[in-house]
Amino acid sequence: MDNASEPEVVAKPGEFRIEQLFGSRTRARLLTLFLENADRSYYVRELSRRIDAQLNAVRRELKNLVDVGIVLEVEGKIIATEAKDDEPETKGEKKKFYKANPEFPLFEDLRGVMRKAAVLMNREIVRVLKEKGDIDCIILTGRFVDAPSVPTDLLIVGTIDPTDLAAAIREFERDIAREVNFTAMPKEEFLYRKDVGDRFLASILDAKRVVLWSTFTDI
Repeated sequence: MDNASEPEVVAKPGEFRIEQLFGSRTRARLLTLFLENADRSYYVRELSRRIDAQLNAVRRELKNLVDVGIVLEVEGKIIATEAKDDEPETKGEKKKFYKANPEFPLFEDLRGVMRKAAVLMNREIVRVLKEKGDIDCIILTGRFVDAPSVPTDLLIVGTIDPTDLAAAIREFERDIAREVNFTAMPKEEFLYRKDVGDRFLASILDAKRVVLWSTFTDI
């Protein structure tokens, strides 16, 4: 696959970036999105928005993935709810869509690789958040552990600038190809809610969860 026009992937010591496995961030994010949403079809502009990549890079990597056979090109129509305000002319028109090819011989193997890579990305979000703030606890729950009834997917306890937090979450979402419903609160609020038996916090702590990082001994 040709990725000569993309910048070289350079990771900091101890940092894991999924594009290190595939040589291209666009390619890695497209693969993650397709493999985790094998029943969905996407058009090019939608993909560009979902993975935050330039249209030309998306088109180039789609051609590579179609040529290999892991992605299929199909024809369909964009419905009004799918089109953005800046592209009204696309509504109802026939467009090329792209979807994963479950019949690809290495489909399940690749999906397994991407899911294992997602585990490393979970560790990466811990590193990023700890680097940007004073973090006391990070818990994965909700859809990350097949518990959709839990009101949040990611609980972050500590002090971090809201702008830095939002940027880190957006990057995390792009890498794992899913939206993350997160909750952040300072340590004092967390301890108070825990002491008074706050129902929202209890619904998180009493549910299935994975503690990625904690300075607390009783979580």
